[in-house]
Amino acid sequence: MARIAVIGAGMGAMAAAARLAVAGHRVAVYERNGTYGGAVRRFERAGFGFDTGPGLLHLPAVYRDLFVKTGREPLESVLELSQVDPAARHVFADGTAVSLPNASRAGVLAALDGALGAGAGERWSDFLGRAREAWDRTRRPLLEEPLWPDWQVLGRDPYPALPKRSLFGRRRPTADGTLAEVARRELKDPRLTALLESYAVAYGFDPRTAPASAAILPYMEQTFGSWYPRGGIRALADALYERCLARKVEFTFGAEVTRIVEADGRAAGVELRDGSCAEADTVVAGIAPDLLTALLKGTEPWGADDVRPAADERRRVPGRFTVALALRGPRPADAAHRTVVHTADPAAELAAVFGAGPGTLCDRPTVTVLRPDDPESRPDDDHEAVTLSAAVAPYGDLARSPATAGSGAPAASADPRSGAHEAAVEETAALAAAADRLIEAAGAAIPGLRERVLWRAVLPPAEGESVPGPALAGAGGRFLRPANRTRIPGLYAVGGWTHPGGGLAHAGMSGALVAGLIVNGDDWRGSQ
Repeated sequence: MARIAVIGAGMGAMAAAARLAVAGHRVAVYERNGTYGGAVRRFERAGFGFDTGPGLLHLPAVYRDLFVKTGREPLESVLELSQVDPAARHVFADGTAVSLPNASRAGVLAALDGALGAGAGERWSDFLGRAREAWDRTRRPLLEEPLWPDWQVLGRDPYPALPKRSLFGRRRPTADGTLAEVARRELKDPRLTALLESYAVAYGFDPRTAPASAAILPYMEQTFGSWYPRGGIRALADALYERCLARKVEFTFGAEVTRIVEADGRAAGVELRDGSCAEADTVVAGIAPDLLTALLKGTEPWGADDVRPAADERRRVPGRFTVALALRGPRPADAAHRTVVHTADPAAELAAVFGAGPGTLCDRPTVTVLRPDDPESRPDDDHEAVTLSAAVAPYGDLARSPATAGSGAPAASADPRSGAHEAAVEETAALAAAADRLIEAAGAAIPGLRERVLWRAVLPPAEGESVPGPALAGAGGRFLRPANRTRIPGLYAVGGWTHPGGGLAHAGMSGALVAGLIVNGDDWRGSQ
């Protein structure tokens, strides 16, 4: 039985902890905040509840596998999980609206043809067919295996170009370009372009620079479906935390790690803010690379030949500006769980979110409206809880300022199962104006919205809260994440900042990869 210290209690870290505990190791988790789940938080007030991180689960098989491998209870025995149908309703700038069915390619084709005109569905379907080729080429190296030592081979974009005729017949070389170029070349309709690019922005990617392989993002959702657990996504974090406790994982909250202890050239434990030291045979760090470097007192965790993030990467990942709305009146039975109201000025929005200047919202941002049909989100059936969100550049005018930061995360003595988000901030003029823009845009999804608002809470992105998107092949490897195995023996990295990148499903995969490396050895190449 080895002693394993885990830094952080995010979803990837807990996924690794549960698997390692089942393998017979003694696992202790040290979390500086007062709760677990990382970005998977929930804001609650007056009987209303709102997810403030991810709103839906994609690739649920990742967590089904996790719960099967860590106990006899499957995921559905501890969590009420249901498919969301329609998967999403999209309202475009010209007023056109389309509801896309869940996990039905034929249904999506028919819906797009009906809403956007004949041929739109076929173009989207053909695009998804090419996205599937990219998925098939990269699924194992990007999701199911540790990052290859020769990761440079993943720098070539796997998305296939349109067939071309040559002297030797038709050929399908791989594409060379960005996701925005794919949209312009293959989709043609600006509404289909808006649909595609909204997937990239939702994961924090600029479609103007993201490789064509980002086409796998809509492919994953429309192939494997969108799922929602009763009680919100926070309920998934609760279930994983409880599974860890059942497997004797020890949690210490309010425990800030200040140094990774090294002995005889390998990781040997962690030192805490109070001066105490926890010895360990292995350390798993569920934190961003720059924070990991700081805990190593400046030592780089990855070598010169490894994938290494840019020094300012955390400062370049967009955040989510969120407004929680408590509404009078019941939720209509035919309301879509998720509606995306698209901006009328995509160029202005991309400039605001990904530009070099301070982060602001454009006049009419793309707004995601979440309206879960969940009794646990509202005090009674005569009210409705709605969450609005839009992408915003990190550390911009809308980010939390020192004057409004308050106490940050919940106190260490708080019940970690509460999952309470830090208190909503007091509305400054800039925050109030931004919230008004989101509500105005959301009126296209909820008629009479302003008249129904009982109260609202503004939740701007906190400093350092943003998580990067999934790893992508192409672009010379610039969208890959550092390996889970560091160059320091006994030190591993887990979570959205490392392979295979951010997102709920990818966090669970990261935990599986780290556990596999520790249990089976550093030459382990993944499950077959």
